Amino acid sequence: MAAGDGPHPSQRTVPPGLLRALHPRSSGRGGGGLAVVYRDISPCSKLRSDSFSSFELQITKVGSDSPFYCILIYRPPGPARVFLDEFAEFLSGIINFNSVLIMGDFNIHIDDSSCASASELLFITESFNLIQHVSVPTHDKGHTLDLVFSLGLDIKQLRVKDSHISDHCWIFFSVISPRPSLPTPVRMQRRILSQNVSDRFTDLFDANSFNHFNDVDSFMYSFNSHCETILNTIAPVRQSVSSKKSFPWINAEIHSFRRLCRKIERLWKITKLEVHRLHLKELISTLNGMIKQARSTFFHNLISMNKRNPKTLFNTIYTLTSPSSSQLPNLSQSDCSTFLQTFSARISDVGHNIPPLVSAPPPPSPQFSQTWSNFSPVTVEDIHSLLNKIKPSSCPLDIIPTPIFLKVFECIGAAVVDLINLSLMSGSVPSFLKHAIINPVLKKPNLDHSDQNNFRPISKLPFIAKILEKVVAEQLRSFLEQNNICDIFQSGFKKNHSTETALLKVSNDVLMAADSGQYTVLILLDLKSAFDTVNHEIMLERLHNNYGLSGSVLNWFVSYFSGRSYKVCVNSLSSEAKILSCGVPQGSVLGPILFTLYMIPLGRLISKFSNISYHLYADDIQLYCSFGKNNYTNLSNLLDCLASIRVWLNDNHLLLNPNKTETIIFAPDDKIPSIKSHLGSLSSSVQPSLRNLGVWFDKAMSLDSHSKRLVKNCFYHLRNVAKLKTMLTRSDLELIIHAFISSRLDYCNSLFTCFNKKSLKRLQLVQNSAARLLTGTNKRTHTTLCFYLYIGFLLNLE
Repeated sequence: MAAGDGPHPSQRTVPPGLLRALHPRSSGRGGGGLAVVYRDISPCSKLRSDSFSSFELQITKVGSDSPFYCILIYRPPGPARVFLDEFAEFLSGIINFNSVLIMGDFNIHIDDSSCASASELLFITESFNLIQHVSVPTHDKGHTLDLVFSLGLDIKQLRVKDSHISDHCWIFFSVISPRPSLPTPVRMQRRILSQNVSDRFTDLFDANSFNHFNDVDSFMYSFNSHCETILNTIAPVRQSVSSKKSFPWINAEIHSFRRLCRKIERLWKITKLEVHRLHLKELISTLNGMIKQARSTFFHNLISMNKRNPKTLFNTIYTLTSPSSSQLPNLSQSDCSTFLQTFSARISDVGHNIPPLVSAPPPPSPQFSQTWSNFSPVTVEDIHSLLNKIKPSSCPLDIIPTPIFLKVFECIGAAVVDLINLSLMSGSVPSFLKHAIINPVLKKPNLDHSDQNNFRPISKLPFIAKILEKVVAEQLRSFLEQNNICDIFQSGFKKNHSTETALLKVSNDVLMAADSGQYTVLILLDLKSAFDTVNHEIMLERLHNNYGLSGSVLNWFVSYFSGRSYKVCVNSLSSEAKILSCGVPQGSVLGPILFTLYMIPLGRLISKFSNISYHLYADDIQLYCSFGKNNYTNLSNLLDCLASIRVWLNDNHLLLNPNKTETIIFAPDDKIPSIKSHLGSLSSSVQPSLRNLGVWFDKAMSLDSHSKRLVKNCFYHLRNVAKLKTMLTRSDLELIIHAFISSRLDYCNSLFTCFNKKSLKRLQLVQNSAARLLTGTNKRTHTTLCFYLYIGFLLNLE
């Protein structure tokens, strides 16, 4: 039609006030295609999309401020194999879309649980964290063919109605796009640390102020007072109110330059002169460049500092790429006290559920060949080397913030070493280092803030306490290794051992038994708050009688367990302190090692039962036995062993959690009912698959369920990494992908020999997507080139 002849014929089918985005069918049957109809006041734009041989596609961007992407799909009837492969490739190419709505006619019977194509389609969409909302038939033949998937959108009031003009039904629903909520104003006290604060601290610090102290508490108090006086002079504590989300890369220089921009903007609004407008435009361009550079520098420093600490890196990246739904609202001091009571009640409830001892067990005879009575003193060089191994965590109790502590260590190092050596030689731990801060953290972002049972207590200790404990831990490990004290089937917190070695041992035993025609029953025992209920008297008695600790070393551990306390802190408010009467200190360096020593007698108990195997990882207990066909004698031994374990746990103030104890049977489906009947009360805990130290075992040991969850998890993190791509340099993006994606694919990969071709293909899809994100190539670039570049960067990291 010539210009001015009226609207396009297709537009005439649209009611007034509406517009359409059309994607006509270019080949095949005549007519047809895809179209989006929208209100003329809504900003919508059709995006260019790739073409695929197995389905038609149209992408429309809806909205401007917080847009989402509407994707229409039509798959013609026929075999679905090519479609499933191409659809997975398409989804891997849109991981940078935060909010997505996918809908259309997929011509797959999604309602048929026996349909392999339907199962594969649902797996693919779940891997990309898409949610399918249609659960009723959409076709007059009674099948569900038309589907609605969403990501980052809230789908409400979905209903299906007969169209009366087609064999397909109408699907009506409302889309609610989430808007970022305004953060609650938070009052807090903090020090404003300038760039030269470390130099000024070094000039004022007097290392000779502590030479005359022979008592660790006096030394610690004097050291803290001196450091606090200096910091109050050069960086005093100030009250601040945070009412909006602040970006950590916005520095004082940017704030100052932004004020200049606003000044010129006000001038231009008054004068309306072109010269002032051009000046403002130039300043804004410079400001944007400064922000971009500062942001890039911030991420570079963050990644460099935490490249060996993935947990901190993950938490920071998650905070920047996800809504802060886990942020605590404004709380009062009484709320902090209520949190304290809630957390304390969890531990006391476990103690109340432990049956009383019928008779005290006889004291064990000494089982050591060598005693350890004195620590070895340390030097400044030892501590400096140790600081490179320890996580630079911070605690509200720290007098010197950890970043400043690391910068001024050359100045304060001698005093810190004197304090540590005085503690080791005197067998006494400073009282200041035995007090912990509990920070409530929501277990999952979508949980109710008002229910305090939804919070997990995160314990934090002063940074110097972690240094002292690290010194003791290294000497303790050396003593344990020299005297062969550790349990050979304990993989937790032991050199050259990990969750992978534990799982490799168990899975190998299961597969070897299967190869010899045997079946296996595996029980995962769960303990309630195991670290928090360790009895201090039993622990100290075991250190002395079982492992040979004496003299100042034993005195140090007696001091370590005595007089410990904790309190809950939120923002600048805190509860009263509470004495820690049991448990190894959470958040400590020594806690996990001491717990493994506490559990050694359990391994010796299990070893007394014939044909019963076990493996431990800290408080995770794996108990299993293999047996021949129709020979269930070993199952009786397994149940007897489990009964003895319950008694031992009760005697040692630990409590088994039957509700979270899980069992899996590795046997053919037709044999499982018969085996379950011989498991007694354990039969109710039998699962077809279970999570074992981060790896999902299934009854066939194919690890198929693990591969599905792994792919879904990787694409979730790949989507978050894609959000930050424009903020990162190429080298930083490489490290982020290695930390977030490659590390997950590598976790326990020695077990992946169980994977079939389908599972390996899923993992290959993840690697291809990561390679494309890293190399900046699109879906049309051959994956061989992308993967070659991807492997090249991995080799450069070694």
